[in-house]
Amino acid sequence: MISRNDAFELLKKYNKDSFHIQHALTVEAVMKWYAEKLGYADEAEYWGIVGLLHDIDFELYPEEHCLKAPELLRGGGVGEDIIHAVCSHGYGITVGCGVTIDVEPVREMEKVLFAADELTGLIGAAALMRPSKSTKDMELKSLKKKYKSRGFAAGCSREVIERGAEQLGWELDKLLEMTLEAMAATEDTIAEEMKEG
Repeated sequence: MISRNDAFELLKKYNKDSFHIQHALTVEAVMKWYAEKLGYADEAEYWGIVGLLHDIDFELYPEEHCLKAPELLRGGGVGEDIIHAVCSHGYGITVGCGVTIDVEPVREMEKVLFAADELTGLIGAAALMRPSKSTKDMELKSLKKKYKSRGFAAGCSREVIERGAEQLGWELDKLLEMTLEAMAATEDTIAEEMKEG
């Protein structure tokens, strides 16, 4: 398996925008947190690397998101299992060039990535609206209110989030609560890594 350090260097090779780097670090941290909570602690690093690399092609090739990723990942020596996981987070989504991603999330790790990816964006946007700019003092009811407001963080697809919860066999509230908890628990670590550059 690719090391975390090599995965981060590979990500930075194709992503320069700090917004994309922060999103990758957030999804990595959330994936590791979920691995611990769901009984996959021994695979936490692996889950994290999938989260770190999931949007590797998005900054340079937004119209070919999840289509360009295999080429970039293979070029960096990443295994096919990680490539499948990365591509599966686009399942059923039609990207800018008109292709619908047909790589299905099969493993629980892939389903968690599918469900949590969009949601981290929405929670992050909700945190920025708070006086603290933090997820640590955000309550579930406050998040649910933002979630229900269709105009808020409109780029974060509620349909994808709900499909993700369904694939996991979870109530939406469980997904919202756990992802919020994951982000609150890992917020300081991500801020620290962003400072280090």
